[in-house]
Amino acid sequence: MTSNFSLGLTGGIGSGKTTVANMFGELGAALIDTDLIAHQLTVAGGLAIPAIRTQFGDAAIAADGSMDRAAIRELVFADHGQKQKLEAILHPLIRKETERAALESIGDYRIFVVPLLVESGNWKNRVNRILVVDCDEETQVLRVMSRNNMERAQVEAIMRNQVSRQQRLAAADDVIVNDGDLEKIRAEVLRLHQTYLALAARHE
Repeated sequence: MTSNFSLGLTGGIGSGKTTVANMFGELGAALIDTDLIAHQLTVAGGLAIPAIRTQFGDAAIAADGSMDRAAIRELVFADHGQKQKLEAILHPLIRKETERAALESIGDYRIFVVPLLVESGNWKNRVNRILVVDCDEETQVLRVMSRNNMERAQVEAIMRNQVSRQQRLAAADDVIVNDGDLEKIRAEVLRLHQTYLALAARHE
């Protein structure tokens, strides 16, 4: 039985959210990753594919039947109206599937991994605490350039569409600084896990 205590985990692109979330998962937290859910909605046969095809045409669908991510990324970055149309399709489905995953989850407590947690505005009311994974912006840029084989300008454009580092930190109840020292991060995760276990016990 999973405790009613829940945590929202967020951070800018390249901050290391997944690394930190997986460490909590190894300790017994139930992870619900909204990015993973969004991805599942847009693979071949995903729940969002029919609506995406209707809204954006066959050009938005790759040969394998999944959403053509490159085409859609180009479309929504160039046109805010198109971005809103995509969000109108995805966001209700993501919310529904996230709630379903939470109900089915098993762990000591729930962690919702939400890249745009602060941007979405309503997560503060849906979780008990917010944990931000933080690093300096130049580190973010270099990590994403290396990981995703992207140009600096592309990474900086994505970061401009996210809230600032200062806004994210202002929303945090807890912060883990990811400077690349995995042992230090693991120790901090373990410390916070003990805190969250104690809080979860009060939410039984």
